[in-house]
Amino acid sequence: MTTQFGGLLREWRETRKLSQLDLGLSANVSARHISFLETGRARPSRAMVLNLGTVLDVPRGSRNALLHAAGFAPNYRARGLEEAEMAPVRAALDWMLERHMPYPAFALDRHWKILQANAMAQMLLAQMGLGEGASLIEALVEDTGLAAIIENWQEVAQHLAQRLSTESAHVGGDAWLDQMAAKLAAQAGPATPDLTSGSQAIVPTRYRLGETTLSLFSTMSQFSTTEDIALADWRIEHLFPADEATRQVLEGLAAGG
Repeated sequence: MTTQFGGLLREWRETRKLSQLDLGLSANVSARHISFLETGRARPSRAMVLNLGTVLDVPRGSRNALLHAAGFAPNYRARGLEEAEMAPVRAALDWMLERHMPYPAFALDRHWKILQANAMAQMLLAQMGLGEGASLIEALVEDTGLAAIIENWQEVAQHLAQRLSTESAHVGGDAWLDQMAAKLAAQAGPATPDLTSGSQAIVPTRYRLGETTLSLFSTMSQFSTTEDIALADWRIEHLFPADEATRQVLEGLAAGG
């Protein structure tokens, strides 16, 4: 009879599109043993659960769920950024955000909630009625008016919907990300060839703020070798000007012009 652990293991193996043989080879165990674990004929050790979680690239929170299903205590926890052992993380985060000035940068969690932002990002977010603690995705899909100031909204929404679906798939399914992706896809409408032809190197987002249009594209950074549940989901988004006019505006704002 399949155990709770066995069912979860099979779900993650299928999510990663691996056969029992593939997983066994990567985890250095036999395909037969993987089969026995999935059907409940064998019970895993704590080390085996952690090994399989690593091989399957299971997010830290879900590895805790695997451990619990196998009868073990959790291995990972979520720390507050104010805790003493997070001091190096705070310093790194501050460094990355501030060194990106005069361009916007902010830290986001898995659900795109703004955790921290540099001065330029705070200035622009305030123009949109947003601040730290708000979810950028919710602001886009919940009729807050943010989508209305994005000149190329259909194009941006299509790309964001695909991105959220990819992020959800990576973590083995996230109902909130899937819901937001579906809403964005519905707002964007059917994909059109002129928006999905791949003719552009990047797809900037064009924000219309009064008489000014800011064209921005982003890069994402993440903390590597993280054992903390929350920190593993954080990413730092750095926005860059996609044209010379945007560069001049941002540098002028930073200089107080």
